[in-house]
Amino acid sequence: MPVKTQIPYDFGVFFITFTCLKWINLIDIADAYDAVYKWFLVLKKDHHYILGYVIMPNHIHTLIAFRNSGKRINSVVGSGKRFMAYGIIDRLRANHQKRMLELLHNAVNYSDRKRNKIHELWMDSFDWKLCDSWELMEQKLNYMHNNPCSGKWNLVESPIDYIHSSAKFYFTGKQGIFSVTHYMETDDIDLSS
Repeated sequence: MPVKTQIPYDFGVFFITFTCLKWINLIDIADAYDAVYKWFLVLKKDHHYILGYVIMPNHIHTLIAFRNSGKRINSVVGSGKRFMAYGIIDRLRANHQKRMLELLHNAVNYSDRKRNKIHELWMDSFDWKLCDSWELMEQKLNYMHNNPCSGKWNLVESPIDYIHSSAKFYFTGKQGIFSVTHYMETDDIDLSS
């Protein structure tokens, strides 16, 4: 999957993916799914919209409608990654995961270490795709919702059975653990202000 660093837009609907360092199942090991939900709440508080998501053991896919908040989208996502990292590290410490903490500490590069960074939890960048049509949004939602059922994962048989996903809402109309906004409602939202 190609990694794109700078999002050249101030607002819009984006499919965002970010991955734990070395594809380690850090979210699952730390049982830190709630750290992701807390970040989603911060986004909602800042008037952005979560349109869909799946939180996998080692990566996150989400469809977010970013409003023009005066902050670069890269900054919003970067702050979210830091926010979630603190939650994951706290959980690893509480669970006495000393070997994992040491591995994450040793992964910090020299320049980040000089800026007092202690642990590296995420791959350096994240993948993004502007979703400027309902068809593209549907494609990305289908991809993310089927992620727990496909490939090496096979975590569940049906997308609606995976609780850390918005699939239940899109397949049944009932909200799951985290309430999302239906992607078709984006036509009624002025994201530019």
